[in-house]
Amino acid sequence: MSGISIHVFDVSRGIPAAGLRVEMKGPDGASLLDGRVSPQGTLDCATPSTGLYEAVFHIGDWYRAQGVPVPVPAFLEAVPFRFGIADLAQYYHLPLKMTPWGFSLFRGGA
Repeated sequence: MSGISIHVFDVSRGIPAAGLRVEMKGPDGASLLDGRVSPQGTLDCATPSTGLYEAVFHIGDWYRAQGVPVPVPAFLEAVPFRFGIADLAQYYHLPLKMTPWGFSLFRGGA
């Protein structure tokens, strides 16, 4: 099973980041996805080829939409994450744990 899954959680309030906008670009820079995280905090994306990918998480906009007081620009406005996919047979899970002031993003064990 191949592909990319994203799971976003606001650890400052203990909730999934439902509605958070995520953009995904493939190795050629083309847009693969411009979507919103589900109510459970998840989002899936296909992996058409090996290479470098970029996910952009629109954290500042999401916190403002939630009524959380963050400045403009927010400390974390749009957070890019660049990662490589070398083996299309593998599955790549990206858990993002965030607050208005920090984040943790890594390859998980999905």
